[in-house]
Parts: sequence; C-alpha cells; structure tokens
Amino acid sequence: MDDRQRRVRRSPLLFTAPLVLLCLLLVVLGWEVVRGNIAADARAHWPWRLQLLDMEPLGSLLAVASGAVFARAQYARTVRPALGWRAEWVRDLITADEYGWRVGLVNGGQGTAVIESVDYRVVRPGADAGEWTDFAGALAQLSAAGVEFGTDYGLELFGAGSPLIGRVDVGTVRAGEFSKRFVTEVDALQLRLRVVDTVGDTHERIVDCLKGARLTRPDVDRTA
Repeated sequence: MDDRQRRVRRSPLLFTAPLVLLCLLLVVLGWEVVRGNIAADARAHWPWRLQLLDMEPLGSLLAVASGAVFARAQYARTVRPALGWRAEWVRDLITADEYGWRVGLVNGGQGTAVIESVDYRVVRPGADAGEWTDFAGALAQLSAAGVEFGTDYGLELFGAGSPLIGRVDVGTVRAGEFSKRFVTEVDALQLRLRVVDTVGDTHERIVDCLKGARLTRPDVDRTA
C-alpha cells in the first residue's frame, strides 16, 4: 500500500482555465508569427488575411497569462497541505488499567485543508483488503470481524467540509482508538483521507491505523 500523500485532482477553474488560456494565446502567437513571415501579396488572400491580434496586445496578454500560471503554481505549493499521522500506546484509553493504541491526524502545511471525504477499508487476518466504504460500512465490517464499537475501539466521525487546520502546535485530530484485542483480531484498518486546499486542489493520503501497533505493544518482549 502506497501511503504517501498525492494530489488526485486539480481545480478546473483555478488551474485548467489559466492553462487553457495560455495555450490559446500561444497558438495565436504562432499564427501571427507565420502570417508575418509570408509574402505581403499572399496575406491578401484567405486564410492569411485573417489577423487575430496585434503583436503588442498579444505580448501583453501572454505575459499576464504566463504570470498567472506560474504564480498559481507557486502559491499552490506554498499552501499545499502536509497530511500526516501520529500514533502511540496510551494507558487507560479504551479499558481501565490497559494500554490502547491511539491514532491522530495532522496537517503540517501552511494553509487550512477542508475534508472532502474519509473512507475506510478493513483487512482481516488471512484475507485480502476489501472495498473502500464509509463510516457506517466500516462499523459493519468490524462488527463482522468480532470487534465492537465503544468496547474494542473508537472511531472519529468526520463530516465533509470540516477544516484540518495547518498548525502542528494545535496537536493532532483524533482518528481512532483501539484496544489490544482489536490489534490482535484485525490485520489492518486503512483510512483514506481526502482534503481540498485553498486553491481548490484535492489531496489524498491513506493511513494504516494499525501500522506499528504490533511492533510497539508494551506487553510484547522483543528482546527474545
């Protein structure tokens, strides 16, 4: 599973439209350059007599369009979210006097990312990964795996449009809490987070909520 952050969609209005405009202006420039280098008597006949734009305003429009495309690309890189996750074993998390595995999400970027969707995929021991499903579907699949919500684990319900603020100092956003029994009974619980940044681009990261849980269990002797 590739758990690296990736951009899955660009904004049609803020990315595609300026790029299309720049390409059209380049086509017009090519036409005018070719037209300007043919004989004068040939320019009196169709289609060479068609003049789309004078070179002076065309150059100005090209400069503006190019600047808009590069400025947008630079700004998009500046405000791009940096989606990450943190996890640790915490005592008295799910069951009293027992350790539980706590997972949190964080946006380490400069701008606010708005949650578009959160999907889940349950992987049971010895089975292949199933299809992506929503919150209710994940609860049903986990119940079929023999673990119950509130007893063996807890999951945060994310609503579309919720902000994921780009400040590490505010800490993580709770994603889920899992008991030792959950870590034993479920092979993997994958969370697919999709967010939209301030320039309209959609970013995605897949998090395995149980990654590292078995390696760091406090009741496992790793010196043997």
